[in-house]
Amino acid sequence: MSENKENIQTDQYWIDKVLGGDTNAFASIIQNTEGLVTQIVFKMISRAEDRKDIAQDIYLKAFKSLPGFRHQSKLSTWIAQISYNTCLTYLEKKKLVLLDVREEHTEPDDDSLELVGGKSVLVLFNQTENDIFQRELNEILKSEIELLSPLHRTLITLYHNEELSYEEIARITQLPEGTVKSYLFRARRSLKDNLLRKYKKEEL
Repeated sequence: MSENKENIQTDQYWIDKVLGGDTNAFASIIQNTEGLVTQIVFKMISRAEDRKDIAQDIYLKAFKSLPGFRHQSKLSTWIAQISYNTCLTYLEKKKLVLLDVREEHTEPDDDSLELVGGKSVLVLFNQTENDIFQRELNEILKSEIELLSPLHRTLITLYHNEELSYEEIARITQLPEGTVKSYLFRARRSLKDNLLRKYKKEEL
């Protein structure tokens, strides 16, 4: 059985139970997707006091829209799309920036960051530059990612932490795959430039 077919059958099981009146089944859907939803909300929404209300709004929308789910993607991807759109609406309402134009100054030519051992840690290819990551690597990366625009830090998190494909991220953000790749490259490049500027080898 293909992974996609297995996902559809699993998703349909929980959807049928919810639509059949089993409220505990929706609690299971929340449990299965809250990690991904939390990542999106936390990366897109800076105000901690607003995150809980937004998360509740996301699942309320998902519950109400569940009868219209058509398996065009995994259920988790569909709920992530609702999450992204809900956060986007919040940013627009608050007149907050989704993408900082100062981060949009480079064009893709190569990948400057990659995963290590399938984990969420990013490293630079250049060995000399790798020296800046030798102390408190995870904390440095975490703090610097948080300084990126909401869109850039969300893309980095979805691709590297959640290990979603370009196709899945494109569905969530409703951006073309090519645009996702371009933005992800720029997010990596901005992160790289910021790290090199702030954490010189002699300072570590």
